[in-house]
Amino acid sequence: MKKTASTPIPRRMVLGAAVVAAGLALTGCGGGGAAQSGSGGNVELNFVFWGDANRAKMTEAALRIFEKKNPGITVKTEYQDSGPYADKLATRFAGGNPPDVLAMANRSLLEYAQRGTLADLKSFPELNLDKVPETTLSRGEVDGKLYGLATGVTTIGMVVNKTITDQAGVTIPDDKTWSWEDYAKFATEVTQKTGGKVYGAGYDVATETGPIILARQRGEDFYTKDNKLGVSEKTIEDWFQYSVDLRKAGGYPPAGFFEQIGGSPAQSYLAKGTVASQIIPINNFRGYNEAVEGEVVLLRIPGETTGERRGYSADPTMLWSIAAKSKHPKEAAKLVDFLTNDAEGAAEVLTQRGVPINPEVADAITPKLSADDKTFVDMMAAIQEDELPAAYVYPKGASVVADTLKQLTTEVEFGRVSPADAAKTFMEKSNAAINK
Repeated sequence: MKKTASTPIPRRMVLGAAVVAAGLALTGCGGGGAAQSGSGGNVELNFVFWGDANRAKMTEAALRIFEKKNPGITVKTEYQDSGPYADKLATRFAGGNPPDVLAMANRSLLEYAQRGTLADLKSFPELNLDKVPETTLSRGEVDGKLYGLATGVTTIGMVVNKTITDQAGVTIPDDKTWSWEDYAKFATEVTQKTGGKVYGAGYDVATETGPIILARQRGEDFYTKDNKLGVSEKTIEDWFQYSVDLRKAGGYPPAGFFEQIGGSPAQSYLAKGTVASQIIPINNFRGYNEAVEGEVVLLRIPGETTGERRGYSADPTMLWSIAAKSKHPKEAAKLVDFLTNDAEGAAEVLTQRGVPINPEVADAITPKLSADDKTFVDMMAAIQEDELPAAYVYPKGASVVADTLKQLTTEVEFGRVSPADAAKTFMEKSNAAINK
């Protein structure tokens, strides 16, 4: 039976998706040999992605396997943090020097596709898509062509340092039934009972995955099927207002507390012990549990059973794309096929990029997963047992939407703009960017 976006995905399929994702994402820095064109010569592929040194190391290990299985092809990789990566990628495409294979952000896919800068992955016989669920393929399709293939699937979740909450005598609410109000009460109680030494909440208000889930919980689609902005101004206002109220109550740190939110788990405020909870992509759970001195528990996002519908969806961590102007498109397709379908390569990277999209690959590496990785995979499987709402390709202009949210979050944080005014501005600028 063909699966629709709202049809629950069997556990076996979920596990498969997770493993492939991991293999894809971890492709690191390596490769050698001079690039030559023409038959009989060595081909050097340029492969770029965002991530840290650990991801690069794991990716490099997988790529050595690829090179061994594909004599005559070497892979030169480049990686960096997500912010600089986006700018550098845009510069390379604009300059006519795109990489052969690249990691593409969900919010950027449509824009690059409509410019004609990406190849249709369905056109390559070297890339086998037979094992990939239709629901996963749809997240990279534009006008019937496949411009991006999920590196894996994941979602966001809440991590809590249970050692801190136990010492403070605070009970963690049941994440299968808790509301956003329950989370606010929990966070405020942690701050109070630690004497202000630890703030109960430390999530990033400026990342759009939060309001995307909140919108779905309220029966709205943040982005619609016809590539429009579907979230209401009221939902955006409430998203801002929630952090303002939580800060006033003491559950969220004061303005200016965060120098940055993000980076590696080891650099997080959860690892520093100054916040007790944080929202993360759940495929990063192992990293946080290893970085934090204490016991970290992984929870579902609040509001999943108290809203109109589920807010979750199985989202690509990122997408693999091939540049339309790649000098070596067939070899590039072989690399994407390897990242998607090769269990040996996936075993080097495991689940860092989410649940692999090929169920057979996921099953193959499952015995190699750590307890923390299994925790993440099990949660991803459990979430998809529910009937989830459809999710769609991000519209053109989604990068502007993300940047606008970040800018306005700072203005709201320091009290320079009210949540209501920020929401109004957000809708105006976002709609203008999308409808441009």
